[in-house]
Amino acid sequence: MKEPILVVMAAGMGSRYGGLKQIDPVGSNGEIIIDFSLFDARNAGFKKVIFIIKKSIEDDFKKIIGNRISKVMDVRYAYQEVDALPNGYTVPNGREKPWGTGHAILCCKELIDAPFAVINADDYYGKDAFKLIYDFLLNSKDDELYRYAMVGYTLENTLTDYGHVARGVCVTNTQGYLEAIHERTHIEKREQGAQYTEDGKNWVTIPEGSTVSMNLWGFSPSILNALEDGFPAFLDKAIAENPLKSEYFLPTMVDNLIVGGKATVKVLKSSDRWYGVTYREDKPVVVNAIKKMRENGIYPEKLWGDFT
Repeated sequence: MKEPILVVMAAGMGSRYGGLKQIDPVGSNGEIIIDFSLFDARNAGFKKVIFIIKKSIEDDFKKIIGNRISKVMDVRYAYQEVDALPNGYTVPNGREKPWGTGHAILCCKELIDAPFAVINADDYYGKDAFKLIYDFLLNSKDDELYRYAMVGYTLENTLTDYGHVARGVCVTNTQGYLEAIHERTHIEKREQGAQYTEDGKNWVTIPEGSTVSMNLWGFSPSILNALEDGFPAFLDKAIAENPLKSEYFLPTMVDNLIVGGKATVKVLKSSDRWYGVTYREDKPVVVNAIKKMRENGIYPEKLWGDFT
C-alpha cells in the first residue's frame, strides 16, 4: 500500500486573517498553529503534504509555511479557485468565494494516488489525532464498501468562551461507526450547557459528551470519484437557489454515502483538546496551552530539531 498523504485545506487563510502576513504566532519561536499540526503529522508517519491554497496567497504561503516545511516533508500544492468548475458551468455573477470543502478536495484530485487525511489549516488537533488517522489509513482498504474514518472530539473540548462555533454533531452506532452527521452552524456555551440555534431565537441542548467532527477525515481515493460525480447536481441546485453562498460540504457527501449504503466511517475518538483562534480573545488561550505543552515535554523548544 502507498503511504498515506496529508491534505491541508488552506485556501481560506488569507481571507480569514486579512492576508497571510497578519497571521499571529502562538508559539514562543513564532510558530503558527499549522506548524504544530504538521509536526504532529510528521511524527505520526506522514511524509507527503498537499496544501490547498488560492493562487493569490501562493507567494506569502510559501514564504511563511511551505518553504520551511519542504525541508522535512514532500510538499505539493493544489489551487482552489471559484472558477474551478466542470465543463459547461460558469461562475454566477457576484460569486467570489470557492465552493466549500468538498470542492477543495476535488481541486487536488490529480495529486492524490494513496489513502489520505484531511485537516483544516487553522485548527490544532493534538498528537493523538494524527497517530489514530495515520494508523487507520495504513491498515485499512476498501472492499465491497468504501472504508473511511474521522477523528471525533468531545464537544466540550472544542468550544470557545467568546462566541459561537460551527460543528458537525455525530451520531454513532454501538460499533463506533458514524450513522449521521448534523451540521450545526451556531453552537454556544450557555448556562444550560452547549446549545445550538438555527433561527437565533430557539435553542436546542446538545447532550454532554457528544462527539463532533473537526474536519479531520481519513479517506481512500474513492471519495474523489464520489465528489466528482456529485458536484454537477450540487451546482445545478446551488446556482438556482443560492448562487452566492452555497457550499459543497465534504461531510454532506460522506453522509450521503453512508445513507446510500456505499461507505462506512469509523469514528476514532481523541481525548485531546482542540484549539483554534476563532475569535481574537482565543489567542491567549492557545498561546498558554502551547506554552504548557512545551513545559510538559510534548513539544521541543526547537520544533523541527529532530528532522533538520
